[in-house]
Amino acid sequence: MDRIDREILLHLQEDGRTSLTDLAKTLRISLSSCHRRVRALETSGVISGYRAQVDSSAIGFAFNALVFITMRSTARAAVDAFESTVITIPQVVETQRLFGEPDYLLRVVATDLTGFQELYDQQLSQLPGVERLTSTLVMKSIAPTQGLPL
Repeated sequence: MDRIDREILLHLQEDGRTSLTDLAKTLRISLSSCHRRVRALETSGVISGYRAQVDSSAIGFAFNALVFITMRSTARAAVDAFESTVITIPQVVETQRLFGEPDYLLRVVATDLTGFQELYDQQLSQLPGVERLTSTLVMKSIAPTQGLPL
């Protein structure tokens, strides 16, 4: 990956809807070269996809929380069961496996405190292999979708 590839990534992180024509003009490269480079970045997996950034509160999910999960066991079967189940819960918008304790960090959205309590009691606490849940409420998102440093 060279300087131009990094510039392509920088611009696409800022605006994934930028046309290839505009991107090529901005970078001062030919359209065919720009197209070839973007496709190569996609094919190699450097660019893993495109999506809209949706304001959760604008669609009724004004309540955000971080949930830390400690597992009873980190045996492969327990981890697989947990991970295959947690990804089926739509309100869990991000899941990260961590080194040490806790074992997982979830970012979840809900309509309000009552919605979060229901999610917590009826789904999160019932996830396979969970020993302990600890949650904290998000007061304010400062940089929710910052691009990678290039």
